[in-house]
Amino acid sequence: MRKLLLLFLVLVTGVVFAGRLFYLQIYDTSFQVLSEHNAIKTEYDYPQRGYLFDRNGDLLVSNQPSYDVMVIPKDVKNLDTLELANLLNIPKETFVKKLKKARVYSPRLPSPIIPQLTKSEYAALSEKMHKYNGFYIQKRSLRDYQVNHSANILGYISEVNERILKKNPYYQMGEIIGTGGVEKQYEELLRGVKGVKYIQKDRFNREIGSYKDGKFDTLPVRGKDIVLTIDAKLQQYGEELMIHKRGGIVALEPATGEILALVAAPNYDPALLVGRERSKNFSKLYYDTIAQPLFDRVLKGEYPPGSPFKALTALIGLQEGVMDTSEKVSCHGGYNYGGAKKLGCHHHRSPLSMTDGIANSCNSYFATVYRRTIDKYPTAQEGIDNWKKHLSSFGLGQYVGHDLPEGRKGLIPDANYYNRFYQYPKYNWYAPATISNAIGQGEVLMTPMHMVNFTAAIANRGWFYKPHIIKNVVGEDTIPSKYTEKQITTIDPQYFGPVIEGMAGVYEYGTAANLKIPEIEICGKTGTAENYTKIDGVRKQLTDHSVFVAFAPKDNPQIAIAVFVENGYWGSRWAGRIASLMIEKYIKGEITRTDLETYVLNGSLEEEYAKPYSGEPFTINR
Repeated sequence: MRKLLLLFLVLVTGVVFAGRLFYLQIYDTSFQVLSEHNAIKTEYDYPQRGYLFDRNGDLLVSNQPSYDVMVIPKDVKNLDTLELANLLNIPKETFVKKLKKARVYSPRLPSPIIPQLTKSEYAALSEKMHKYNGFYIQKRSLRDYQVNHSANILGYISEVNERILKKNPYYQMGEIIGTGGVEKQYEELLRGVKGVKYIQKDRFNREIGSYKDGKFDTLPVRGKDIVLTIDAKLQQYGEELMIHKRGGIVALEPATGEILALVAAPNYDPALLVGRERSKNFSKLYYDTIAQPLFDRVLKGEYPPGSPFKALTALIGLQEGVMDTSEKVSCHGGYNYGGAKKLGCHHHRSPLSMTDGIANSCNSYFATVYRRTIDKYPTAQEGIDNWKKHLSSFGLGQYVGHDLPEGRKGLIPDANYYNRFYQYPKYNWYAPATISNAIGQGEVLMTPMHMVNFTAAIANRGWFYKPHIIKNVVGEDTIPSKYTEKQITTIDPQYFGPVIEGMAGVYEYGTAANLKIPEIEICGKTGTAENYTKIDGVRKQLTDHSVFVAFAPKDNPQIAIAVFVENGYWGSRWAGRIASLMIEKYIKGEITRTDLETYVLNGSLEEEYAKPYSGEPFTINR
């Protein structure tokens, strides 16, 4: 019995070993893969990144050759670190630090030591790199900007960081990726597809030719070219108008939602973020916390919209049936509410109907409309929520849905917001507590992109397309469907006529009568947005912001625009002039109001920005 047991154990052990050997030799390829990984060098062939064009076919961004010094740490032998550091023109300590970082990332995979060499630097190094085992020079392409504007739109490219490497296995250390703007939003289209070459090495780690005669090699696929919706000439003109000013301009084609210009000021030359000086230049831009050139004020700046909001107050009042176009409201220098409280107004003729109320920007008129809108419902909470419902249909208080990677939601307060603020039901609140909403002040916040979007909806009499920067991908016929789906507001089309007439009156006889453009019928709305901040814990009012929205021509509009100039005093002083010039430039292609142009191009607000604060609170809503 014992002999049989011993024989059984020997047989079982033999079968197990035989089976394991069979598996390892026939089925398990892990050791073969590991062996091949040691004996095969992988080289990537990087494709040309796709070009960017404006709506008229003008080239904005192309490519230029660049060269990276790469290292495979495991292949480094007998290295004189000081000699190579001197050759690369970097401190020895920096070189050693980069080499350690490469080893941590992977001893076997390539990592960059010096990225983005110029042609002359490459020529000086290429003949000497063979002396240094494990180091080689890899060719790739960098962006070549054909324009010195539109940096906030275009974005830039930079090396992938560790977070991206962990998240996206497509990239490896040292590779580039779109960062910001169109480069980031359409990275997968623009980057193309890497080609791969496998190089066979012998047991002495010497390259001996293509692995399996290139059977597994692939060619790179060039990135897609993209046509943007912007008009490069209009964009450049807008940036010139905003020199020495802070704020933004955004223009749309109302019929399509295509972005014609998107100017964030101050801006910078996109070429600053190309080449070996990129890091230094980026740091300079990043740490400019005063002018904030990397902060896109059009997409991320949240401001009170001021008087342009009155057009929406009027539309909601008409839709809710609390005001008709013939009723007139008296104004005696402001709207009295809550006992001694008064919402001030500038001097104009009185009483006014809706059209004249818009043209003359009467605070009393729109405070009356707003209060009736809220008071129509049994409670202020219901009134506010209904008011917000209408505004949300214009894309307000939410992300606009454009195809640029940055943006803010703004704020359209609802009942819950005020319930928390007033600690309801401990303290009740009513329409007068929120009366500043009537004129685009109070808690209402918008980005300039929100402002131009509701202006385009008014121009279209109740509908809009989501703003977008992509016109088409070369070789493809479609763009994302969300940019071709018509968005309908809650306001009936019949109510837009009186509001549009009022906006036309702004130019004819109202607050922008001095900004008329010959042969173009413009509908606009001036605005002055109060600007508060805290200085040493005390709430102070800085110089007001200048705001203007407009569209033109009145019938069959070709352009809608919003302009916001920080600390620009009142609407027609800076924003109105800029909007009028942009409209004329786009529609006519030339400027006839050279008086406006001279004022804006030669004007500066730098002294204003240098002030800690200016004056005590005052009200001016033109």
